Amino acid sequence: MSAAPGVIPHKAPFRLLPLALALLAPGSAWAEHAPPVVLTPVAQTTAPQGGAVPRDAQRQLDKVEKDLKADQARKAALDAKNDALERELADLRAKSVAVAEDQRRQDDALRAVEQSLAGLAANEQEQVARIDADRAALADLLGALQRLSRLPPEAMVARPEAPGEMVKSALLLREAIPQLKKRADALAVQLRDLAALRQKLADKRAQALAAKKDLEKREGELRDLVSRREALSQANDAELQDVAGHMAVLTAQAGDLRDLVEKLEAERKAAAERARQAEAQKRQLAEEARQKKAQERLAAMGRTPKDVPGGTALGGMTLPVAGPVAQRYGEQDAVGTTSRGVRISARAGSPVVAPYEGSVVFAGPFKGYGLILIVEHPNGYHSLIAGLGRIDTRVGQRVLTGEPMGAMASDGTPTLYFELRRGGQPINPLRGFAGTEGKGQG
Repeated sequence: MSAAPGVIPHKAPFRLLPLALALLAPGSAWAEHAPPVVLTPVAQTTAPQGGAVPRDAQRQLDKVEKDLKADQARKAALDAKNDALERELADLRAKSVAVAEDQRRQDDALRAVEQSLAGLAANEQEQVARIDADRAALADLLGALQRLSRLPPEAMVARPEAPGEMVKSALLLREAIPQLKKRADALAVQLRDLAALRQKLADKRAQALAAKKDLEKREGELRDLVSRREALSQANDAELQDVAGHMAVLTAQAGDLRDLVEKLEAERKAAAERARQAEAQKRQLAEEARQKKAQERLAAMGRTPKDVPGGTALGGMTLPVAGPVAQRYGEQDAVGTTSRGVRISARAGSPVVAPYEGSVVFAGPFKGYGLILIVEHPNGYHSLIAGLGRIDTRVGQRVLTGEPMGAMASDGTPTLYFELRRGGQPINPLRGFAGTEGKGQG
């Protein structure tokens, strides 16, 4: 017949159970660092809750951290703006340098024009003087010719000069008139060229002055733009300094608030731990009081369990369940594994009791071995009970000798495994019972 759910078969190995009991033994590393409360499927203990961290401090910390994040975003935007302004300032300064170089070249060109104008002005004065002399001579000659043209031919005969001289003068006049006309034409051309040169020089001077004024205007605009950009950059730097200072203040506040919150949280945890310990102590005292009352009640009924003797054996123990011993301590099972406890064939639904008074340190399923109980007894003894169908106790509960802790499976032919250890070493459980002697070594 198959075993009921939660019941360990008769031949199932219990290699891990001794390890679990050894880990729970007093003095073991695991037992020293194990948590004081073990959750079980039957009952769970909950640590008392301490006072919550004041919400004002947490809200203030959240606000400061939010403001700090906003300042960080603002600082990033200002940094980007400052970088753009610096690049623009560098570009404007480079342009101002180029404009200044253009202005210098324009000044040099204008200076050359002015120098050429000075030379041309001197040349002009010479030409004007020469033209004025030629014009005077030409004017005298033209005046004489005009006077001669007014004399009638009869008056020429009456003049006192000899006829030959008159002919010679006529010939000279005839030759001089074309030369004078030629000189007059050349003079007119020179005057026209001089006027054109003067106009050209005036145009160049006007162009040079206009270009200079334009360069000066551009330079002034660039200076104004650079000044504005520098002012914006300085304002941006000042704002960056303000943001950095505000961030420093917020960072300090956030640090202080975090320290405050952490301190309050530590105090809350300490208070919760103190409350938990106080509650645990209260429960322990209440459990001890109930234990004492139960013992007094048993004494009144004449069924007080025997005291723990001073030797290494525990007297007054009882088997966890009624039934014949199917496998004794030290015997080998079908697979050759030496048993470190005893196996008891129990009746379905039989109660499982504490073999001796103590405290329950583990109650629940353990890997693939079903439900197990581990009870800590005085003088470093531990009992391991496996194969239960139901657990009716919880971790931390104190039990009396023979007090029910659970029951076997309600159907089939369940088998209970019982192991006893002292100081982490397995001993023969049957040698710990009054009037019972087993074959295994203890």
